[in-house]
Amino acid sequence: MISVSNLNKVYDGGFQALNQVNLDIKSGEIFALLGPNGAGKTTLISIICGITNASSGSISVGGHDIVKEYRKARSLIGLVPQELTNDAFESVWNTVNFTRGLFGKPKNPDHIEKILKDLSLWEKKDNRLMSLSGGMKRRVMIAKALSHEPRILFLDEPTAGVDVELRKDMWKQVHALRESGVTIILTTHYIEEAEEMADRVGVINKGEIILIEETSSIMKKLGTKQMTFELSEPIPSVPETLSSYNLRIDGSKLVYTYDAREDGLRISDLFEKLNQTGVRYKDLDTKQSSLEEIFVELVKER
Repeated sequence: MISVSNLNKVYDGGFQALNQVNLDIKSGEIFALLGPNGAGKTTLISIICGITNASSGSISVGGHDIVKEYRKARSLIGLVPQELTNDAFESVWNTVNFTRGLFGKPKNPDHIEKILKDLSLWEKKDNRLMSLSGGMKRRVMIAKALSHEPRILFLDEPTAGVDVELRKDMWKQVHALRESGVTIILTTHYIEEAEEMADRVGVINKGEIILIEETSSIMKKLGTKQMTFELSEPIPSVPETLSSYNLRIDGSKLVYTYDAREDGLRISDLFEKLNQTGVRYKDLDTKQSSLEEIFVELVKER
């Protein structure tokens, strides 16, 4: 659905925001783009959406070059930007309806009504935007992005400043859109959302894509596991006989960090050696690395 090839963006001052970015996004998937502040997420989205010009490289959207066939390309895209930019004195209904008209679409009040109801905005349809809460204004931005029935939806930090209840409602809408065939690209600082929702995750840092993987594959390939033994009695240090294991003392706990794929067979040996060494424990807990921990480690490595 989206193909980015050798994309570069250098600003007039010489700052290189994007460096040789290559990215293909599949039709109908939810793709999460993660990265620290200033990594290039918004710049990449802005170029794909036609807001910012690239320095070099090419992009196609739905098979249409975003420069040579910009009208066809942009008609396929809906964008929910980070910043709330609405006419404060206009009503919700008029704002969403007007946005549909900007794309040359004929009036379709039934479609606008459905969007507003899906986003719990119907009761607010006649309210001026200035009277809405921050979360409701964010919903209006999503409604505007969906007004012209796009096949691709960009969500740039869509849940920033939104309370938990509104956030859950938004993600229900995202799932419904995905089921209808809409391709969704999101950036988020709530990494647990990407972990739970995205089919694939891309990590960008300092303008470079450093990783693109299926979410489940990242967790499997990069996620380490921890086994924590709650000791019956504290021990001063890790016994010499257990030095070959990646063990550390954490108060009254003994923590074993391991790779489930490579070290899984060693666990039974560890239990046996603990018993032989006389280290007794009263409880046991296991934990797998979260996507956030993996993300932080990836950025550190680069």
